[in-house]
Amino acid sequence: MKVIIGSKNKIKVEAVKEVAKGYDLFKEAVFDNLEVSSGVADQPKSLKEVVCGAQNRAKNAFDDCKLSFGLESGLMEVPGSKSGVMDLCVCAIFDGEAFHLGLSSCFECPTEMNRLMLEEGLDMSQACNRIGLTDNPRIGSEEGAIGILTRGRMTRKDYTKQSIITALIHLENAELY
Repeated sequence: MKVIIGSKNKIKVEAVKEVAKGYDLFKEAVFDNLEVSSGVADQPKSLKEVVCGAQNRAKNAFDDCKLSFGLESGLMEVPGSKSGVMDLCVCAIFDGEAFHLGLSSCFECPTEMNRLMLEEGLDMSQACNRIGLTDNPRIGSEEGAIGILTRGRMTRKDYTKQSIITALIHLENAELY
């Protein structure tokens, strides 16, 4: 079975492959990855935009395969949070006909980071750099802001895996959906 991941981001690719090891569905799978467009802003600012980006990546990666994965992280409104938004990851798995969605847990970035993303249009890596959280311009391809903020207790790969696992619920329990 051929599976395509709609990203060249090593964290996203590794997350899919690591999660797949725990599923019989992927026992014979051959993985490939492609850089595809999300069709949304570099820093999505709503749940709708994050879901759309993940679906676009999955659909744009679907080519002569059984399943394709699209992963997108971004902000969504969360009432009661300090800044009004939190970051999450959405996984969209496309089987050629339907999408199977999963979401990660959410976390809140520092208030100034959120302001920079929402008001100045910076992406999360740029905002992390601007406030001095890190000077790594590729933080999104490594531990992510969540890795820094949790002091390594949860990394970008960890929370990406959460979205993949929750998306796979549909495929592993197809008779219920």
